[in-house]
Amino acid sequence: MSEIVQPALLSLFVAGLGALVGLPIAVVVGYRLAHARGIGKLVLATLALLPLALPPVVTGYLLLVVLGRRGVLGAALDGIGVHVVFSTTGAAIAATVVGLPLYVLAARRAFEDVDRQLVDVARSLGASRARVFREIELPLARRGIAIGALLAFVRALGEFGATIVLAGDVAGRTRTIPLAVYAALARPGGESIATSLAAISVAISVVALVAHEAMTKRARS
Repeated sequence: MSEIVQPALLSLFVAGLGALVGLPIAVVVGYRLAHARGIGKLVLATLALLPLALPPVVTGYLLLVVLGRRGVLGAALDGIGVHVVFSTTGAAIAATVVGLPLYVLAARRAFEDVDRQLVDVARSLGASRARVFREIELPLARRGIAIGALLAFVRALGEFGATIVLAGDVAGRTRTIPLAVYAALARPGGESIATSLAAISVAISVVALVAHEAMTKRARS
């Protein structure tokens, strides 16, 4: 039973943590993309959406180059006790990165849909840009941002390539549902476990996608 329950719970935890950690990043980047112009917008959009275009294994390798023990930041992180490789932290980072492009796209659309007349009136009355963002733009964009969080969560649930490269396949620590299904199918007699995990994955995804449709319909009403 632990071979089924443990990966399911870990997947929910990692995907949820990825959506939570990605929230401030998606809000900041989405807001900037909704307002930026010129080459700066192009560069920011390219960097933010790159994981959407890259194969997940390549994304995982690039994360490993940066965050591995011999990586650009990995040694410094190890020095303060933060271990990324073969850890739940690494799995959460992979989930955050692969889900972030969908998060950013949703946040960008949400900020672009904010009525510019409300913003212009508030600014003409002397409200600072920070106050307009805090009291007008962010509240009006919150439903779109929530939709982005759900999309990032669903994407993270199915993440395999980046996770296995960066965090490895360690039972109880990094073995999420996709990795557990792969491990089960790689050994004789593992089909029943793989089937159970697949059913759980489908059920979670269906619930999340139904919630996405309901949130989208509500946001448009």
